[in-house]
Amino acid sequence: MTSCRHRDARRRLLVGALGGVAWPALIAAQQPLQVAFVYLGPVGDAGWTFAHDAARRAIERSFGERIRVTAVPSVQEGADAERVLRDLVAQGHRLIFATSFGYMEPALRVAADHPEVKFEHATGFKTAPNMRTYDTRSYEPAYLAGMVAGGSTRSGVLGVVGAFPVPAVLMGINALTLGALAVNPAVRTRVVWIHEWFNPPRETEAAQSLIHLGADVLMQTTDSPAVLQQAERSGVQAFGLSSDMSRFAPKAHLGSIVNDWAPYCTKAVADVLEGRWATGHAWWGIREGAAHLVGVPSRVPAALRARVDATRNGLRDGSFAIWKGPLHDNDGRQVLAPGQIADDAFLRGINFYVQGVEGRVPS
Repeated sequence: MTSCRHRDARRRLLVGALGGVAWPALIAAQQPLQVAFVYLGPVGDAGWTFAHDAARRAIERSFGERIRVTAVPSVQEGADAERVLRDLVAQGHRLIFATSFGYMEPALRVAADHPEVKFEHATGFKTAPNMRTYDTRSYEPAYLAGMVAGGSTRSGVLGVVGAFPVPAVLMGINALTLGALAVNPAVRTRVVWIHEWFNPPRETEAAQSLIHLGADVLMQTTDSPAVLQQAERSGVQAFGLSSDMSRFAPKAHLGSIVNDWAPYCTKAVADVLEGRWATGHAWWGIREGAAHLVGVPSRVPAALRARVDATRNGLRDGSFAIWKGPLHDNDGRQVLAPGQIADDAFLRGINFYVQGVEGRVPS
């Protein structure tokens, strides 16, 4: 009993000395911020999840003991994701990065039940007072990759292994095609959809199908190096995605469309630590150092590489616009009038192929 009275007295003295600061708030302020990353696939050594995990490592280096970070790999979209998110909240995590498009609805439900937790959702389009979305403008390096592809193809056919026909993926396919057409107006693009983000055997099969259809330059919107590796086995060329994949197929590699999540994730952590986090949509690209085309080989002609560099500089300083009318879909319908530049709302609603892409977008 005496020790309890002494402990209470010390607590009252300390609170008084701190000007009435609430004791639980003081304790909370002294604790490291618990941050979590939820991944759709295994971390592996390349691709979307690997790139996000590089951002996790970057924030650990940047913030040190001010944060404690957890990563949960291979979480399926849907009920599994909601269960994992709720478990992370229960463990005390107060900033959670939900890194796959299909985590959007589970994250919204958990966010509604836990307003004290901040959620960051990758590639989504729905927000809440405590849930923000973030993405990279990967269509920018995809356009640059298209320029390289248009100058490198001999057959005039590009192939894309598609994951899901959502706007972010369609943006990449269309941007690749527009970049290729800027260099080679005869190019056409063919797409094989696998309706999965990560499935190396199916990615390999789709790549082989595209090669049989005449494609000699491949791109993917999936997460493994399988497409690039199949390109090398078949003697064609391809691009890596999300991280630098050059080492997996050095002979086939024409470049990698890279997402660098570290700048944004660093900002998000700082926002929470400094009490300035606010909801909204964050969409960073070449200008912010969040998207790049890397590893273009020396076999690409110097004149073409110089043209790509000039376009990259235009994207960085805003003097070049990819999505500028007149722009038509592959049915001939005008989607942007002459001189009209697309806004972000237009881009987030893309549900069509541009002229140059064959076939129909799956429903």
